[in-house]
Amino acid sequence: MISDDSKNCVIPATACLPDNIVAFTTTRLGGVSAPPFDSMNLGLHVDDDKTAVLENRSRLAINLSLPDSPLWLNQTHSTKVERVLAGDIATRDADGAFTCEPGQVLAVLTADCLPVVISSANGRKLAVLHAGWRGLANGIVSNAMSLFGSDNELQAWLGPAIGATRFEVGADVRDAFSSIHTDNHQHFTGTANPGKYMADLYALARAELARHGCVQVSGGDHCTYNQPEMFHSYRRDGARTGRMATVAWIRES
Repeated sequence: MISDDSKNCVIPATACLPDNIVAFTTTRLGGVSAPPFDSMNLGLHVDDDKTAVLENRSRLAINLSLPDSPLWLNQTHSTKVERVLAGDIATRDADGAFTCEPGQVLAVLTADCLPVVISSANGRKLAVLHAGWRGLANGIVSNAMSLFGSDNELQAWLGPAIGATRFEVGADVRDAFSSIHTDNHQHFTGTANPGKYMADLYALARAELARHGCVQVSGGDHCTYNQPEMFHSYRRDGARTGRMATVAWIRES
């Protein structure tokens, strides 16, 4: 599915997902955007040159053999997950998308927030989420998993996000998660800064997925902040940075 020239430009999902699910996260490599967005920026909302972003999106489609144009979301750190029908590429306000349609390409953009891909065990249902701390704390995972209906053996992959040693947050964030489930406090570590904590976004997501019946979870092996050669990072570089895309679809049988 992926050309040899593009294999170093993506992080593929691990074998946890069914064979008929294609999923990966792009890196910052292989595009045409100029600094500070260099080079594979896929976000149109970050003040990059629009022509460059559209060329990057074209390369994404061609080099990675997408079966159709992705459904791009207008992400607002919400918990809204849209159900997507075949051929639906109209942009809408949401932070997740769900489909049962083979060949329908779902995508979310991130630059530290956590991309989550969820599939039914038979690979017939698929969701892709943009899960920052607000989305996770407010229920985007449970909203997505409710769309899978009676399927109770779900599988998930966690794409590249900011790591536990770099995501400093305030007590408000820790308290928001602890109010959901008391066990969440263990995923926060105190720092030398009073009232500040390091949050483990991957661990928080794994716990939330497990509580809602996701039986297999893989991924969570990268830190977007600590790997500047590979990833864009809002926390590291500020507002003028690019966005990676996590892309997934159900392969046609």
